[in-house]
Amino acid sequence: MDLSLTPEQSEIQALTRELAQAEIEPHAAEWDRQERFPRELFGKLAELGLMGVCIPEEYGGAGADFLAYVLVLEELSRADAGVGVTVAVHTSAVALPILLFGTDEQKARFVPPLARGEQLGAFALTEPEAGSDAGALRTRADADDDGWTITGTKQWITNGAHAGTFLLFARTDPETPGARGVSAFVLDGNDVQATKEHEKLGLHSSSTVDIVVEGAHVGRDRLLHEEGKGFAVAMVTLDGGRIGIAAQAVGIAQAAYDIARAYALERRQFGKRIGEFQAIQWKLADMSTEIDAARLLVYRAAELKQRGEPHTEAGAKAKLFASGVARRHTAEAIQILGGYGYTKEFPVERFYRDAKITEIYEGTSEIQRLVIARSILGLRERTIARG
Repeated sequence: MDLSLTPEQSEIQALTRELAQAEIEPHAAEWDRQERFPRELFGKLAELGLMGVCIPEEYGGAGADFLAYVLVLEELSRADAGVGVTVAVHTSAVALPILLFGTDEQKARFVPPLARGEQLGAFALTEPEAGSDAGALRTRADADDDGWTITGTKQWITNGAHAGTFLLFARTDPETPGARGVSAFVLDGNDVQATKEHEKLGLHSSSTVDIVVEGAHVGRDRLLHEEGKGFAVAMVTLDGGRIGIAAQAVGIAQAAYDIARAYALERRQFGKRIGEFQAIQWKLADMSTEIDAARLLVYRAAELKQRGEPHTEAGAKAKLFASGVARRHTAEAIQILGGYGYTKEFPVERFYRDAKITEIYEGTSEIQRLVIARSILGLRERTIARG
């Protein structure tokens, strides 16, 4: 067992941290206040290969492994979790499933513009009445001689107002209930209309919208994988995607810990630094320990995925634990900072707001527990996890 990073992974981690400190951290508070999506930033990330870090070089990516990609997400989210989720959805929920399930022609056509950051990707699964129960989706894809006409609405779509490529799920067999009648399609941005930009508790620098597709006609070349196998595409995508969200949670928690530790070494009360009080020491000790544990769960899941081994259970455990760590310890960071923690003078209140969503999207914590339980009990039935 070797827990050290490879030279390439360490280099990518350092590169991302340097960029985040220079290009993201100084602006994150402003983006949060203005609820502004920093579109220009993603061109800079693309120049360094970070929009396609784990995409093979032949498809325009950096050719690194999945753990390197997870390191990128952690470092980006440490600076701004909204930026982290934008890259996570773009990469693991759009580019990677096209690579895995697409034909040679689809991979050559759709992946390079994503990997080079020329287009953003969006994953369109969730609907107003189909969240955790994704098999209940109502968006229709009606077949004709040369393709399908797609009509429906989707909800909570990250990157939806800015994406040029959508991985969208629709029902191709209305007679078959549940997941078996669902297929996956690759749509262009001009096939989709954003109808509502959501005001959110956190992640203000990311875009989350509702979308509508009104009679968009797509050819047979836009079907990803086989007809009626869209649910399998969605589940495999979410298996990997939740590892990325777990990495985001670790980045948020690490950022909160860094601020709390530094504050404890500077703030003085009763004639000494508050870091000398046992109450504060224990908080920081618990934070450091649980963040390390969460990170190791994430890295294990990423390594299993990279090796092509089963990683559904490992990914669910990583996301369940890391998201809880992020929520708890961003709150502890506020407690350590006291009144300052409750103000926007320090970023821990932003970290606290950003952390909560990691327990909800890419599968709620309740869904993760079901996934884990079915795995450890040997139950075959797959519980759906929303997108």
